[in-house]
Amino acid sequence: MEEAGITFEQRQELGVGCKALIPGLDPSYGYVPSQASGIVFVVLFSLSTVGHIYSSIKGKNYWYLCFAIGTISEVIGWGGRLWSSSCPYNDNAFLMQISTLIFAPAFFTGAIYYLLKQFIDVTGREYSLIPPKLYLWIFITIDVISLAIQAAGGGIASSAANEPTGDPSIGANIMVGGVVFQMASITVFCFFYGVFLWKARNVQLDKSIMRLTYATILSVTCIYIRSIYRTIELLEGWDGYLITTERFFIALDGAMMIIAVAVYNFVHPAILLPSPGEKKRLEGMGSDEESSRVQTMGKRGDA
Repeated sequence: MEEAGITFEQRQELGVGCKALIPGLDPSYGYVPSQASGIVFVVLFSLSTVGHIYSSIKGKNYWYLCFAIGTISEVIGWGGRLWSSSCPYNDNAFLMQISTLIFAPAFFTGAIYYLLKQFIDVTGREYSLIPPKLYLWIFITIDVISLAIQAAGGGIASSAANEPTGDPSIGANIMVGGVVFQMASITVFCFFYGVFLWKARNVQLDKSIMRLTYATILSVTCIYIRSIYRTIELLEGWDGYLITTERFFIALDGAMMIIAVAVYNFVHPAILLPSPGEKKRLEGMGSDEESSRVQTMGKRGDA
């Protein structure tokens, strides 16, 4: 195997070093990642991480640290792309970004699934098609499965890429299956979320829940756009137009993900909704007090 006078063995050596771009020899990306975009997204996701850690601890609801785990994954991924901007042929940098950026959104959706459970706990279980706890069991399980599928596909693709006659497209197709599986899960979740909002339409929902509802619609929309982009990108193959054109990745992955997670930095559910400890206190209230829980939450959200 030779490309621009470079044998497969020489390409393998390039993969463990830090060499500048060689004319005629494309990196695994098909381009040299932008240093500026790498810096911008590392900074943005780092700031979001700090905000989510602070809000989750302040609100005493540590489930929402899922947001922070996701943003840390994004920081690592964009750090890999920043590394690749100086060392475009380094395989470790390439694998670091492709493995973390493909599954980071699963942590965002995990936090969003818990958010709906909290909505139902606050407004009333009669507005949900299924018990609130089932949202976590069902959708988190699906997220874990989709992560496993994507990780397996990434491992197969990277292994094939390191073989002279390897075919990374098989691993890419498996990764597509994981992304589509995750997108199907989000679709079903949106159905349950829509049913909840419809059944609770006559309830005077407090401002905190409405703010979080708008934030969730924006976040899920961005995750959807990113998932559709990733699906088409991987289906085109490693040499496809989308995967080898950086501006699409910046706009349809990086920008979509920072919007999806950063919106909750401004309306954080750990701050606006009751912590698990407060929930237990509400459950121990008398019927008169419990009937005013939505108004109580409204006051907290306006604080």
